[in-house]
Amino acid sequence: MEERLIQIESKLAHQEYLLDVLNQTVYKQQIKIDELDALCVALAKRLADVHARTPDSLSANEKPPHY
Repeated sequence: MEERLIQIESKLAHQEYLLDVLNQTVYKQQIKIDELDALCVALAKRLADVHARTPDSLSANEKPPHY
């Protein structure tokens, strides 16, 4: 009985450790996701600014008149 209790306690300790490691991993991933989300928003704003400054007569795939 005592040996079985020791095994259960050992498994519980191992599961608590794994849960802590997983929580840290999820936390770090969320930080990275937030950074990437902010980067995407900044790039979208930058792209919108470029499109706003580009004349309507020139599309992205149209060759300039000197070609």
